[in-house]
Amino acid sequence: MKNKFARIQTRMKFLLKKKRSWLFIVVVLWLSGVIFYHTSYKTLPEGLSYQGNVHDMEQVEFFRDLTYPDENGKTVHELEIFQEINDLIGEAEEFVVIDMFLFNGYTDGKRDFPQISKELADAIIKQKEKHPDMKAVFITDQVNTVYNSYQPKAIERLRANDVDVVMTSLSELRDSNPLYSSVYRTFFQWFGEKGDGWIGNPMAKQAPDITFRSYVKMMNIKANHRKLVVTEDAAIVSTANPHDASGYHENVAFKMKGPIQRDILEAEKAVVDYSADEEVDYPDMESYQFEEQTGSINAQFLTERKIYEAILADLEKASENDTVWLGMYYLADRKILGRLKEAADHGAMVNIILDPNKTAFGNTKTGLPNLPVAAELKKLDHPNMNIRWYNVGKEQFHTKMLYIDKAKGDHVIIGGSANYTRRNLANLNLEADVRIQAPQKEQVIQEVRDYFENMWTNQGGAYTVDYKENESELNFLLSLTYRLQKLIWFTTY
Repeated sequence: MKNKFARIQTRMKFLLKKKRSWLFIVVVLWLSGVIFYHTSYKTLPEGLSYQGNVHDMEQVEFFRDLTYPDENGKTVHELEIFQEINDLIGEAEEFVVIDMFLFNGYTDGKRDFPQISKELADAIIKQKEKHPDMKAVFITDQVNTVYNSYQPKAIERLRANDVDVVMTSLSELRDSNPLYSSVYRTFFQWFGEKGDGWIGNPMAKQAPDITFRSYVKMMNIKANHRKLVVTEDAAIVSTANPHDASGYHENVAFKMKGPIQRDILEAEKAVVDYSADEEVDYPDMESYQFEEQTGSINAQFLTERKIYEAILADLEKASENDTVWLGMYYLADRKILGRLKEAADHGAMVNIILDPNKTAFGNTKTGLPNLPVAAELKKLDHPNMNIRWYNVGKEQFHTKMLYIDKAKGDHVIIGGSANYTRRNLANLNLEADVRIQAPQKEQVIQEVRDYFENMWTNQGGAYTVDYKENESELNFLLSLTYRLQKLIWFTTY
């Protein structure tokens, strides 16, 4: 009897173990399917990964924000971008469409920052009051509510003044953090995020607490990362956020007029169409006549992967006696790194200015990805490959711009929101850049060239420092971490 009972008990344990094994296999297969679908197979919302037409232009204006110590060590802030954006909004009478990633006034409370978010909201509201029939649409990212934990004052003010605020829906986008997101989509997304927050806000100490469910959603690390403004008068494509704690970051922006404005409206309408919960009073693009221009400047609006394709194509054409200038907050994409190496091999001089990725809004960072990437490029010991760090204090070198100074033919600029990482260039985040091609005589080319050369040689300020200033003793460990993160896509950059 005892033997029979023991056999039954053994059999039950075997069956239970087998069921657990099958359950484990089913869960793994399910999560694998979720990963495959949401990273490779899933169709993007219509209108994303947009490539506008190439437009002739007479002029493209260049603006930049710089923070640097002068010859006496005094910190200087040269801030142009949001002054120009607010001026543009102040001239609008028919419509203003804005798409901005970070839009809030929360800080760590340790220092004063320019009130960029309030001033931008003031400019929109003032113009809406002056022209009640003006169509005003503000598109932004859920990060500003930390994924539905609360509503920032700036956004509440816009809504209270008849501005259509569109929170970009992120679930329709492909997953940039697939191991995590497969678990989130399977087990957590059904519970929502709203409620009384009790976890300290990771964005800023002064910001409201957030819910655990919002924190869980945040870790998907997905975003509408675009930064642009378009009115009936002009459009501005920028690297800068209307975020107070980002107020002293280094950034660049380009202002354009003509049919490219319609391209930007069309690309933004795609975001509104798939994201808006309610009807949005969006400008009727066919009702506005954007005057065709003639000139030697070509400009093209690009989003998402179309930015990537343009970067790779232009770097591939870099050749002997060209100079490739790159100013970048995050540099990590392997194909772009390969094209930079090839450009140097072909005789082009490659000069790269990077942020050291050691600070963010008062918090210490590891230096990923730029420290190991810079070390990798430095190890090539290539005579045509040069790296300097921006001399950051408490701010970030937030520029994302490529400039190819051609020995023959037109020069090329690509600038906008996109970092050179997989998340920013592989149809994961929403991004917006402009590609500009023009001869050397054009003012925009001369100003961008001066921008890079002045920073490189520290003409007028201590903008950059030598590579050795941020060389890390932990390069092997950082490099290993960088490679593992690239392999499993588990990164914050």
